Amino acid sequence: MTQTIRRSDNELQTNVTEELLYNPSIDAAQVGVSAISGVVTLSGQVSSLPERHAAKRSALRVWGVKAVADDMVVRDPGTSGAKDTDIAEAARQMLSWAVDVPADSVKVSVRDHTITLSGIVNWHYQREAAARAVMYLRSVRAVANTISLAVSAPQSGVKAAIEAAILRNAQLGSREIVVDVNGADVTLNGSVRSWAERHQAGYVAWAASGVTGVNNHLAVTS
Repeated sequence: MTQTIRRSDNELQTNVTEELLYNPSIDAAQVGVSAISGVVTLSGQVSSLPERHAAKRSALRVWGVKAVADDMVVRDPGTSGAKDTDIAEAARQMLSWAVDVPADSVKVSVRDHTITLSGIVNWHYQREAAARAVMYLRSVRAVANTISLAVSAPQSGVKAAIEAAILRNAQLGSREIVVDVNGADVTLNGSVRSWAERHQAGYVAWAASGVTGVNNHLAVTS
């Protein structure tokens, strides 16, 4: 059994490495890959925050990956990088231009090339849009998204709406997904075939009206 697990981990490490090499937006030579029982760890230095996210997404696409531990760091921009004040001003400008971020709803602070977003929006997609708007700025090493969702009265029929959305979603094998709703919090239990399905199920739950929290406990069985 131990030899079988080790062989599977070695195969997974090889497949993830090949997927990183296949992605032209990643300098795969700078990313270390290890795998233990389906959990892949990525390490090393990358040149930008988008490259770091691209590496993680690439690893999660590989069949058999149950989780990814991100130990990568964005390389220090050094003296050629923008100052924190420059990054903050650029981030505020990008947020003001983003059509999917409500005007004046998000505040920005920057320290050591790390952007922190705060404020309140109505929907989870708006929170994600704010982070996406600033992630591609030059010299940004990380984005801490502390934006909150506005609390509203619990919506009736949320459980049925989420279950129906899962059933009609072609990307999900819905038979193994169980939805529980407690006020504005949704919990997903059961199993899915891949990390992509797990992410998609969470996305479906977040889209329901009035939801302010999603606990995704779905297990990846591949």
